[in-house]
Amino acid sequence: MKYLHTMVRIKNLDDSLDFYCNKLGMVEVHRYESEAGRFTNIFLSAPDDLSSTKDQASTRRAPVLELTYNWDPEDYTGGRNFGHLAFAVDDIHAFCSNLMKAGVTINRPPRDGFMAFIRSPDNISIELLQKGNALEPVEPWKSMENTGEW
Repeated sequence: MKYLHTMVRIKNLDDSLDFYCNKLGMVEVHRYESEAGRFTNIFLSAPDDLSSTKDQASTRRAPVLELTYNWDPEDYTGGRNFGHLAFAVDDIHAFCSNLMKAGVTINRPPRDGFMAFIRSPDNISIELLQKGNALEPVEPWKSMENTGEW
């Protein structure tokens, strides 16, 4: 068995691409639009999951996040009931600092130097984990309280 992708439905294509690509650093690897089905599927990958060749065949083997944008407006509720997405990062303190500077709320700060949680514009819970061993706990994270749900 091999992990293929996680699909989440999104309400606003521009807001979601800004969040996942510009703020989190994911890369769009494939896009599919269905006029008949009135939807767009956008497949994103974490940069570390792409092979060094970055050819079409290799990007399709990388685990991806599938964003489904339905052209006709719908309300989606209960984003947390599917669970969360998880990404490993090189430096959780710096990554969370950059997210905060970009206006992203850190719902569960990396107090332990290892784990943090944020939310997407569509309220999807996202877990950030430090690659390797936990970093030494530092301020402002060490004493920062949780915000909202994660």
